[in-house]
Parts: sequence; structure tokens; C-alpha cells
Amino acid sequence: MQYISTRGSAPTLDFEGATLAGLASDGGLYLPTEWPRFTEDEIRSMRGLPYPELAARVMKPFVAGSLADDELERLCHEVYGDFGHAAVTPLVQLNEQHWLLELFHGPTLAFKDVALQMLGRLFETFLERRGEHLTIVGATSGDTGSAAIRAVAGLDRVEIFMLHPSGKVSDVQRRQMTTVRAPNVHNLAIAGSFDDAQAHVKAMFADESVTSTLNLGAVNSINWARLMAQVVYYFYAGLQLGAPDRSAAYSVPTGNFGDIFAGYVAHKMGLPIEQLIVATNVNDILHRALRDGDYSAGSTVPTITPSMDIQVSSNFERLLFDVGGRDGGAMAEQMRAFAESKAMQLTNSQREGASALFTSGRADQEETTRALQWAYRNCAQVIDPHTGVGLHAAQQAELGAAVPIVTLATAHPAKFPDAVERATGVRPALPSRVGDLFGREEAMVEIGGDYASARDFVLSNAGANG
Repeated sequence: MQYISTRGSAPTLDFEGATLAGLASDGGLYLPTEWPRFTEDEIRSMRGLPYPELAARVMKPFVAGSLADDELERLCHEVYGDFGHAAVTPLVQLNEQHWLLELFHGPTLAFKDVALQMLGRLFETFLERRGEHLTIVGATSGDTGSAAIRAVAGLDRVEIFMLHPSGKVSDVQRRQMTTVRAPNVHNLAIAGSFDDAQAHVKAMFADESVTSTLNLGAVNSINWARLMAQVVYYFYAGLQLGAPDRSAAYSVPTGNFGDIFAGYVAHKMGLPIEQLIVATNVNDILHRALRDGDYSAGSTVPTITPSMDIQVSSNFERLLFDVGGRDGGAMAEQMRAFAESKAMQLTNSQREGASALFTSGRADQEETTRALQWAYRNCAQVIDPHTGVGLHAAQQAELGAAVPIVTLATAHPAKFPDAVERATGVRPALPSRVGDLFGREEAMVEIGGDYASARDFVLSNAGANG
């Protein structure tokens, strides 16, 4: 399998190369040259497979030429055998139409674990093979950071610098990053927003003063391998609900568009999907883009769903490229203009291509709170606020009663205990497998919100621990 950049001018890479590169050298994002597709009979044959075996089956076409079948199967068993639930991503029924797909049974209690634990093993495998070292720079609005740090902490060939917006993640999210004491882990709290942190990371990949010194890699959902691993749980849920003989809809709390783009990939691979519902909070650039064609960034508004307090959704570029005709030159120009003005209109082909599968919903704080209350009072389910945004959008969806709607439960409620307790009166406890999170010492560095502060810290400290 070969991978091309959404902006057309970066070299074509194999899966190993695209995984280690993360962001393409032209600023674009890697995608497969073509979508592999399963037949209905092949999808039926996946019914009843344990999650690690299903993962290997779904990911096999994407890693062809870079990983042997037995290597991939071994990695899947190692990664998914360490989750807190035997089903890895269990499906829970709310009522006759609505379901939750619990994605928080990994080590840091968020959906990012499903992909990032795999990505850490892939890094280790490919770097050992090449005899190379990798410096990861990443930005997080809460969950990516802890999952990525947990995935690579202590690895000999990887060093990680994770940027998070100071004071804008929950206490649990922050501590899951800052209490990991490993010499290859650096936590940076920046004076700014997640969008600032994400922009700094992208800028480093384009900065010759950085790339000429360090071998950079990415763990954000700009890395194709991470998205690939997220495709699996759409197949898992779909099979539980009758695929390929029955289609389902999925409502996805969405910030950076990676989790829901994985659903688009599953659809392209043959999984029957009735609709993908993009669920946003009041930072609703994606809702406006899908509804009106207006992809314009505003000011980030802090909410009780901080992982979604994002105005620039990196992975949206992948969708626009694919539904807009895969014209790399046109995509590069469109994104260049957006970088300058922070506003753009989707083309007719992009709007039509997206609307064939995607719809969207928006939830403010009151609507999110009501969704948490409904789940608790009617279904005895305590959910986190991000999942509440997804559930609200699912309940507003205009779909027939025969179509099951799966809301992706992206985080354990204990990661946001204050918001959950205000809504339901129940204060969720951290699972015992997390340990004494609030008794551990934190370590992080506060830096300014400008790019130079982040770049200089990375350059000054990379390799300092040997």
C-alpha cells in the first residue's frame, strides 16, 4: 500500500514511511492511494472475531508491504490484550434505537488509547528495524497527550514533547500527562489555546531549523496509522448490529475530525453506514462547514467539553481532498488561503461529497447537561460531557426508528467529575487500574504562547536525557 499527500507534492511513501513521517513534507496529510474494499461475504466472515483478530483483519490492507501478517497479529494481541474490558470497545444499549460504543477502557480512559497504544508499538517496530531515533512533537486538547505519553514512555528510540493549553484541560487529563515520570517525556503547558499548540506543531514540521536537526514524528490524528487503528471499532460495532446486512448511524463528538474520519474510511471499505453525525459543542466550525459550506475559524470558547474546544480541525482536509476529486494542487491552494484568512468556502463538489454521508449537530452547555441527565435517569448510564454532546446530536438525528444510532463514548466520566456531578448528582470514581493519580508528583514546564518559545524548548532539550 502506498500513501500520497493531500497537497500533492510530497513524495509517495509506504506505510512504514508514512507512519514515521506523520505530516507530509508539503504540509499535507497522508492518505492511501486507493481505498481497500471488503466484500459482503468478507465482512460476514468477521462476525464473532475477538477484537485483536478483527483489528488485524481490518488493518491488513493498509500495512501491506511494511508488516507481515504474523507481525501485525502479534502487535494487535499485545496492544488489545491490555485493556480493562475483554471486549476492548463494548457496545452498550440505551434503548430500542440508541447505543453507546465505550472507547474508554484503555490505560488513560479515553478513545485515543485504542489507536495510540498501537502507534507506540509501530514506532518501536519500525525504528528498531531502521536503527533510528524519533522526536515526537504533539499538541493535545486533553486526551491525546496522556494516551501518547503512555504509549511511548520509557521507549529507547522515542522522545516526546507534548504541548497542552495551560489551565484548559481537566485535572485528570493534566495529571495523566504530568505524572508520567520517564526521561523521554516532556510536558509543555503553553499560554494559549489548543489551536495555538496545534499550529506550533505543524510549524515545526515545516521549519528547517528543526527538521535539519531532529527526526520528527507525529502522534496527533494527522498521523495516518492512528486513524487506521480507529477504523476497527466502527467495524466492531457494525458487526454487532448486523453488518453487512444492516446499516447503522454513528454520532461522534468531534474536535479535530480524526475519529469521525475513521468512520468515513470504514464506509469506503464496505461497512454499511447510514449516516455519520458530526457532533460539536459551541466551537462549531465543522457544524457550520457541513451545514452552510462556511469553514471559518472564530475565537475558541471554553466549555465543559475541553477536548472539543477547537476551531481548526486538521483532519477535515483529508475529507475535503477525497470528496473534492483528490486534486493535490487545488487542495494546497485552498489550505494556503485558509491559513492566511482563517476562512474559506467549500466547493460545490466538497459540499455534495460530504453531504452524501455526513450530517451535523451542535450542543450548548444546557443541551449537553440534559443529555447526561437523560442517560443517567432513563438508562442508568453515567457518561462524560463529550459523550453527552454526541448523544444530544444522535437524539436530534432525523433517521427512521429501524436505524440503530451508535454514539461514541469517547472518555470515562471520571475524567470530568465536576461537570458530571453537576449534571447528575453522581461523582464518578476513577477505576482502580488508574492507581493513585492524585497522589503523584507532577512535572511540566510553563512556556509562552508564541511559536519561538515552543521551538526553542524542543531544540534545547531534545536528546538531553541521552
